[in-house]
Amino acid sequence: MTPVRAGIRTAMALAVALSLGTTAVQAQPKPLTLRYTTGAPAKTPWVMQLERFAKDVEEESSSAIKIDQFIAAQLGNEQDTAQQIARGRIDMGGFSSGAVALLVPEIALFGLPFYFKSPAEQDCVLDTAMTKPTTELLAKKGIQFLGWTEVGTVDVVGKKPFLTPKDVNGVKAASAANKVSSMMWSALGANPSFVGITEITSAFQTGLTDVNATVVTFYLPSGLNKVANVMTRLELSNSPGIIMMNKATWDRMPKDQQSALMRAIERRPPSQLRGEIRGFEETLRGMHEKGGGQIVKPTAAQRDEWRKVLEPEWPKMIKEVGGDADKWFQMMESARKACEAKR
Repeated sequence: MTPVRAGIRTAMALAVALSLGTTAVQAQPKPLTLRYTTGAPAKTPWVMQLERFAKDVEEESSSAIKIDQFIAAQLGNEQDTAQQIARGRIDMGGFSSGAVALLVPEIALFGLPFYFKSPAEQDCVLDTAMTKPTTELLAKKGIQFLGWTEVGTVDVVGKKPFLTPKDVNGVKAASAANKVSSMMWSALGANPSFVGITEITSAFQTGLTDVNATVVTFYLPSGLNKVANVMTRLELSNSPGIIMMNKATWDRMPKDQQSALMRAIERRPPSQLRGEIRGFEETLRGMHEKGGGQIVKPTAAQRDEWRKVLEPEWPKMIKEVGGDADKWFQMMESARKACEAKR
């Protein structure tokens, strides 16, 4: 074989090899990208948990799934984005139970003021009895339930202390977008109006609202504590969170990708997520006070005054929530008794 022919053959072999290599690269499938929304501001434990979740998903799926993160309500208020997930416009997200209650009203009953005796009791009820019915009701609304997370302890904030129910009589209250929240304020004699999570700070600045029930894990990182610098530690309720995604998107995913996503969820059980949020709450309260903010704690007698006003309102709240709220409440009651018997 002449040197020229040998050179031609070598060049052809290289061309074929390069062609095969290019084909192999082109054959690599693009990762499935899922848009994840949260109202949580930057530098909060929820965002830390989301960043970690995205890494877990990447590892479990061998980079076949990518979580595209949108924090600080970049895609809109959680009240709007929860419904966009149901419609398939956003793939997934983490939400407060109050926002999810716009899709499944019964979920608002988790926020009945003073209903659960402790966060531990509520955790037990959710984990042992309410996961299945929550999953089933959300599925009917086009939502795939992925797991519980945590929002935190709900206290009352404003520009002054609110130690007794008479302190909120006649004031303007920022209400969450569910009937339990608005009825609570009405029962206390306040004037509730819905204010979205991203508008609460400006509502205090403009005088649209005087009082709000919120969690310290939002209160401080959002800057709300700068305009409503007094927190009254009423511990009205403990707000669970829900991780969920559009069910049609979930159903279209190959089984191996569904399994990978669930393995990533299971890496961090609800107990871990709750513990991380609750552990951060006390740190934030200390930061608030060091920064010049005020935290006041009502006496047991004062807190009991709130309970005496609100506990008789539970039946009305349950009735107004609608759906299968009576059945839902009975499931909660049965689970609470069973959890109490375990202790």
